[in-house]
Amino acid sequence: MRKLAIYPGTFDPVTNGHLDIIKRSVEIFDNVIVAVASSSAKNPLFTLEERIEILKRSTQDIPNAHIEGFSNLLADFAKQKGARMVIRGLRAVSDFEYELQMGYANASLNANLETIYFMPTLQNAFISSSVVRTIIAHNGVFSHLVPQNVADFIQTLYIQHKRNK
Repeated sequence: MRKLAIYPGTFDPVTNGHLDIIKRSVEIFDNVIVAVASSSAKNPLFTLEERIEILKRSTQDIPNAHIEGFSNLLADFAKQKGARMVIRGLRAVSDFEYELQMGYANASLNANLETIYFMPTLQNAFISSSVVRTIIAHNGVFSHLVPQNVADFIQTLYIQHKRNK
């Protein structure tokens, strides 16, 4: 039975690894809400609105992926949307402990919530938003780690950020 799932994250910025998981998720579920967390505690490089726009651009050819921002608990957001499935990515063993803990915490807040874990494809296993942010901060080449239209958008945003500082 195919239904609604939520793929939450900060997506600061979205990477080819994230996009890989989104594409694979929409093959399993009728609709996937890519839920962009405000995550002010993480001090993101891009604003919530910018991250939503970046995701909209990167998923424009995926009709059953819907982008929404959220600032409440994921368990509450899932209840509001009527979703029972959460999608998370696991790149390495080090991700597993944190993701398992978050999955249990979400289930304790919303007993109807299940978490499904996706492993990235081998070519995307090393990519993380923090690696991309570090490369961006040091003016390195990052376009091979994100979708091209997203790389162009990020380049424009980052130049604007630097001018405004």
